[in-house]
Amino acid sequence: MNLDLLQAIDEIRKDKGISREILIEALETALLSAYKKDFGSKDNVIVDINTDAGEVHVLSQLEVKEEAENENEEISLTEAREINPAYELGDIVEKEVTPANFGRIAAQTAKQVVMQRIREAERDVIYEQFKQKEGELINGTIQRFHNNNILIDMGKTEALLPPSEQIAAEHYEVGKRFKLYVVEVSSTSRGPRILVSRTHPSLLKRLFEIEVPEIFQGIVEIKAIAREAGQRSKMAVATSDSNVDPVGACVGPKGMRVQSVVDQLNDEKIDIVKWDEDPAVFVANALNPAEVIDVTINNAEKIAEVVVPDFQLSLAIGKEGQNARLAAKLTGWKVDIRKESETISKED
Repeated sequence: MNLDLLQAIDEIRKDKGISREILIEALETALLSAYKKDFGSKDNVIVDINTDAGEVHVLSQLEVKEEAENENEEISLTEAREINPAYELGDIVEKEVTPANFGRIAAQTAKQVVMQRIREAERDVIYEQFKQKEGELINGTIQRFHNNNILIDMGKTEALLPPSEQIAAEHYEVGKRFKLYVVEVSSTSRGPRILVSRTHPSLLKRLFEIEVPEIFQGIVEIKAIAREAGQRSKMAVATSDSNVDPVGACVGPKGMRVQSVVDQLNDEKIDIVKWDEDPAVFVANALNPAEVIDVTINNAEKIAEVVVPDFQLSLAIGKEGQNARLAAKLTGWKVDIRKESETISKED
């Protein structure tokens, strides 16, 4: 080995983002493997690379014994002290056993092992980079389709957008770019597996954190989200600052903030409601835009019995029950909606 190889390692380090120490360690491991393979040695040897001089040394490690019974692993005290009088029993003597033509013979074998380690290290670097982004938003571009899965170009790797995380009504085509929520990053033998989503409720949360400074600053808090991706979502917000309207902050001037999020979610309808620690008030708010006359809470069965004007019943329930269903998800209460006339008739 020479300085040219060390220079090549530095170029790989810069290009791949892999530390010099990892590359040197990989090279030492590769050369040790090559030595044992090509010279049939099972000695207790190590490979040491002098990174300043670009020199490689193969060293046999021998334990100092009174008498050496295994010359591949031991050295007698007498012989050890001929090397250095300071050696004592139990010390380790490193004896150079580098073959004269070792560099030429080992180079080809070492190259393959080193490149494999470089690929592994590169995968590790990518994994660590994206593991830190778990639970965050990333930008990605559709690269290709595989069966019903969509593979997203992330630069140095791909992310997987499976059918379960795709918005049903959203149009996907190669080259389209959008924001995705990183659900999970796991390590596999083929490299990092990055699972991303367009349907996850937290995608909505992260988008509002970008659009609404009060959320990012912690002035307004998102307390709960219920979402049927691509169709409709409900988000409950609150604040401890009496001077701030949490709903108004999220809607923004002329609805610009909420509209920006809607535009990024295939025109998904978003209801923003005020959270309240009183479950009756919270349930009433959650049924927005329907008007609510009364809410009775059944704590034992976790049911909220809601009374609405007769003409508001269909609005409260929503198309195919969607409004009531999302309100139940948002609040955590089973919502039982009745029209006012039924309540009056029962009282009579």
